[in-house]
Amino acid sequence: MSPNELNEQLKQTVSQLSEPESLHGLFREVSEGDPLPSAPALAEIIDLCRAIIFPGFYGKSLLSRETLPYHIGVSLDRLSHLLTQQVLAGLCFQRTEPVETCKLTEKAQTITGEFIAWLPELRQILATDVEAAYNGDPAADSYGEIISCYPVIKALTCYRIAHELLLLDVPLIPRIITEMAHSETGIDIHPGAKIGHHFTIDHGTGVVIGATCIIGNYVKLYQGVTLGAKSFTLDDNGHPVKGIPRHPILEDNVIVYSNATVLGRITLAKGTVIGGNVWVTESTKPGEQIVQAKKRKSQLVRPEDWGCL
Repeated sequence: MSPNELNEQLKQTVSQLSEPESLHGLFREVSEGDPLPSAPALAEIIDLCRAIIFPGFYGKSLLSRETLPYHIGVSLDRLSHLLTQQVLAGLCFQRTEPVETCKLTEKAQTITGEFIAWLPELRQILATDVEAAYNGDPAADSYGEIISCYPVIKALTCYRIAHELLLLDVPLIPRIITEMAHSETGIDIHPGAKIGHHFTIDHGTGVVIGATCIIGNYVKLYQGVTLGAKSFTLDDNGHPVKGIPRHPILEDNVIVYSNATVLGRITLAKGTVIGGNVWVTESTKPGEQIVQAKKRKSQLVRPEDWGCL
């Protein structure tokens, strides 16, 4: 292909890729000054939250009781600045009509203030998750090992941050944060799910928790568990109806072992135990155990007994 022919090909491709028909739903046209959520900034926000919640394990490691207030103060100042920017970006991303940026900035600052005021509560509930992971794993030697190494704490930190931002009506950003955790840990928790205290996931890889799941206290999952939807209600146009409860409810003290699949708006009652590799689509009674049927021993059949095939 000659240089002229290559240039013509480039022009033709540019024209095709710029056609409005090919861009439906795929192009975000922004006004001047409209920010876009930033993955690197959100990653720093997560790092700052981890350093504030678990000082000495994340962020600066050389801390003392005397320097801790300074460290937290500096981290909170940076967090406040970054989070306000990113919340503003989320609000701008969602808007469908012109709104004065100053009004959205004030709303973003208010949301950031409420989020920062919630951080002590975040530490309290994550402390219960650390305790649950430690008590549930005989291989764990200390809380420090749980905080530093276990993917469940990394994923739950992101989930609980994202869930709070969702409750504060922040668009888009909660989902970005949980997908970042998904990429980091292999644990996929939708920010809309509701999860109680003392929650843990052993190993974690491949776990999926749907948007309308409700999980009680002292619940434990193992790797590969899916808490999903069985089917979707369709509207008159054949499109899935959004926002209806379609994922399981797990009451307190439920255990779901590896690779079990629990589907639909069913309830696993208090104390239920679901065995590994089980498919569950019906509600359970309190304390019920759902396991695979045991393999039955059969009498050995000799080849001469097969008969004609």
